[in-house]
Amino acid sequence: MTSTDDRAGWLPEGAPLDNSPHIRDYVPKHNRPRLAAGADVYTLACERMAYVMDHHDRVMVSFSGGKDSTAVLNVALEVANSDPRYARHLPLRVVFFDEEAIPMETEEYVRRVAQRPDVALEWYCLPVQHRNACSRQHPNWWPWAPEDEAKWCRPLPPEAITTLPGFPIWPPSERLSIPNTNGLLAPPPHTTATLMGIRAQESLIRAHAVRLRSVDNYIIKYKIKSKDRQAAALDRGNLWKAYPVYDWRTEDVWAAARIHGWDYNGAYDVMEMAGISPGSQRCSPAFGEEPLQKIHVYAQCFPDVWGRMSERVPGIGAAHRYARTELYGYGAKPPKPDGVTWPDFLTHYIAKHGQAQPKVAERVRQIIARHYLKTSDPILPTAPHPVTGLSWQFLLTIAMRGDFKERRQESNQLMRHSRETYWANYCTELADLLTAGTAGELAHPRPLPADPFTLIPDEYKDTP
Repeated sequence: MTSTDDRAGWLPEGAPLDNSPHIRDYVPKHNRPRLAAGADVYTLACERMAYVMDHHDRVMVSFSGGKDSTAVLNVALEVANSDPRYARHLPLRVVFFDEEAIPMETEEYVRRVAQRPDVALEWYCLPVQHRNACSRQHPNWWPWAPEDEAKWCRPLPPEAITTLPGFPIWPPSERLSIPNTNGLLAPPPHTTATLMGIRAQESLIRAHAVRLRSVDNYIIKYKIKSKDRQAAALDRGNLWKAYPVYDWRTEDVWAAARIHGWDYNGAYDVMEMAGISPGSQRCSPAFGEEPLQKIHVYAQCFPDVWGRMSERVPGIGAAHRYARTELYGYGAKPPKPDGVTWPDFLTHYIAKHGQAQPKVAERVRQIIARHYLKTSDPILPTAPHPVTGLSWQFLLTIAMRGDFKERRQESNQLMRHSRETYWANYCTELADLLTAGTAGELAHPRPLPADPFTLIPDEYKDTP
């Protein structure tokens, strides 16, 4: 990326952004400094796309109707139509998983995409497994589930594909998630690249997904996440994920739409008129942990669909009212009662997850085990450990919210300060606990050091 400010990374110097849709007065919250790459982000995306098309037998665009997959779709079409050697990828295979609880504007946009002569769109309306963060007692929901037909948020589109070889409809517990269903879309022996609109700006998890570990850091081997008996059948070793626009920012996406005249989802215009900031505009269902914070956007902007969404999944009414409160693990965390150990405090919240309790408990155990594989130091209430990033407050968030998609990683807690600062904060908090006589509430399995500051490695100690 060539720009070092907040301008779109591929616009000519001095080009105005003021009239670009959805980026007027937009100040991104999570921008990182741009690094000089010798080319603009649009050119780089096209180069990556060409490389993917050259080195894979087949490609398919994972299309949601959102702005990021719109960017991937248009870059892919640009490259596929640019040279006869890419003609084998035309018409471009585009896979759309209709998640039912989406704006009507999304359906209309996807239909326009499907009518393009250079696109072969597959419109799947399958009861794939989705997270329902609205209810701890009912942690999953399934769009287009036949048993819930009376509650569907929208009529079944006429283009809908409702069966897929290898996808189990019954019982509901056997239904696959979208990532695992992708394994059914790319049968061997052909190598297939799934083109996805993952951008590093969106989150630290997505930034880590494309960290520089190889020359082709944006091409990642597809690994089936399922641990059940179907995993072996789904993971055939011939499927890859490609993130050609991973270094784009939100303003890059919208500037590209303006400069190239791309069609896009009209739902963004509705959210823009409602005053929703560009970084908060989402068209996906609002029932998962992160989207739940924006559930009010559906009620405000898409009342036709919201009328059905408000009755679609268990707990939706309470979530609409309290999604951004302590009840759903947002904002300030509840204080731990004096005299209660941290493991017991977490157990109280884990027990609230009903049938999902074992999964949440296992997630917490895995994180703690990861910590003790790297260090024998105790886990503290608030200060993240300088090696692992773990704290009891982080674990409390997991215990309260579940983190079923494992998007929260303890190592991300170490991204704001220097390692020296983290060591100073950690040792100071441990010293305060020892002085107050409350260190026993940590439930640390080993003796605690008399002088916590001796834990600091020499390279992180202040020296004259």
